[in-house]
Amino acid sequence: MRRADRQTTEDEARALLSSGEYGVLSTVSPAGVPYGVPISYAFHNGEILFHSAPEGQKLDNLIPGSLASFCVVGKTEVIPEKFSTRYQSAIVHGQVRELLGPEKIRALAVLVEKYSPAFPSEGADYIAASESLTRVFALKAARITGKQRL
Repeated sequence: MRRADRQTTEDEARALLSSGEYGVLSTVSPAGVPYGVPISYAFHNGEILFHSAPEGQKLDNLIPGSLASFCVVGKTEVIPEKFSTRYQSAIVHGQVRELLGPEKIRALAVLVEKYSPAFPSEGADYIAASESLTRVFALKAARITGKQRL
């Protein structure tokens, strides 16, 4: 990292990943075209969990074993008089895999718990009704870095 004075600890980066509301998943197509897409996610057991429709550009890039990165930006504040910005960010690099069967259901439950914690039974019903229409993936964190200017 070029600005080592702004590097956070891995624990601080993990905390931001746990509390973030959304992030940007970056992949590369088989033809070498980069693609970044904002997604809702959950950071659980060292993995970024996310769901998807059954088809689309994101899925075209998520071939088995593909590598990806994921970025979350926390609080920001522009500091006009200093021509700068206060910020927090975390980046995860790793390999993506599709989750199936019970592992898929558990990941969807983690997402429901994060985004709709007051509706566990409704969330379970929603998962049961939409499971066949949803694909679920995990980005296994091989490296986590964080940066901030406070």
